[in-house]
Amino acid sequence: MKIVLIEDYEILRNSFKEIINQEEGYEVVGDFESYEEALPVIKNLSPDIILTDITLPGINGIEGIKQLKQILPSVAIIVVSIHENSQYVFDALCAGAVGYLTKNSGKQKVIEALQQLKIGGAPMSVNIARMVVESFQQKQHNELTERENEVLNLLSKGRSYASIADDLCLSVNTIKTHVRNIYEKLQVSSKEELMNKFN
Repeated sequence: MKIVLIEDYEILRNSFKEIINQEEGYEVVGDFESYEEALPVIKNLSPDIILTDITLPGINGIEGIKQLKQILPSVAIIVVSIHENSQYVFDALCAGAVGYLTKNSGKQKVIEALQQLKIGGAPMSVNIARMVVESFQQKQHNELTERENEVLNLLSKGRSYASIADDLCLSVNTIKTHVRNIYEKLQVSSKEELMNKFN
């Protein structure tokens, strides 16, 4: 199987290349530090699998994945990122990634992920898989927007405004606005009342 790597950290990229090329049946046919480099030539390489980071200089991984899927609709994309932020995970999966590994998973996990893909799996780090399952189990309030539901779910776990803002890559003021809207829409006036209604 032909593999392309898109990762701006050269040491890690070379490390992935080495372990993948040692594995029978897999070959790295291209490695790039940015989407600007990769996109113009990716079609000619006709990879089966692409391993990509999300936070890259220039075009970021989410936008890059969308563009890759337009060029190569059937390619399997696995994100390998330091980020475990739920928004990154869901944005990547919605953009077209079939798997998501964290960089601290270890090199062996990359090989296992490739093998899983071969048999039709969707490889994910354990903590990422748990996050995905939890999100499906979360209670959704139809009168709230998707973002407001996210904020509400994090509030229900006892998270502070600052930590929610950090998790969702938003400002604390934006979180406060979301909370004010949640109070209005669910017709509550305190956090305690909100949690009683939520649980």
